[in-house]
Amino acid sequence: MKPWISYSLLRVGVFAAAFTVLMIANVEPWIAALIAAILGFAISYVFFSKLRDAVALDLASRRGRPSHDPDRDAEDAAVDHDVAEAQADASADADADASASSADQSTTPTPRSDAS
Repeated sequence: MKPWISYSLLRVGVFAAAFTVLMIANVEPWIAALIAAILGFAISYVFFSKLRDAVALDLASRRGRPSHDPDRDAEDAAVDHDVAEAQADASADADADASASSADQSTTPTPRSDAS
């Protein structure tokens, strides 16, 4: 049997057993369900760790990871293109500012003399 089926059935069984005992003890149904859920979580966490690890390994092996993600290359190329474009724009702006400031320095305004 697959580990996730065993784990799920054990957890449901623990909940059902605790709920049944609490209902026989004449506890309100919503309180019995709450307590049974907490007991189910606690018992499965403490006593079913090996089975929980087996479920995790089974899920990880099913998921697997592709050795190569085709989207990753496209995304990286797009980011690289955007970065290069931004650097080129910044470089062009810096060159334009430098040439504008050198042009401003070469054309010094001549003082006017109004002799009236």
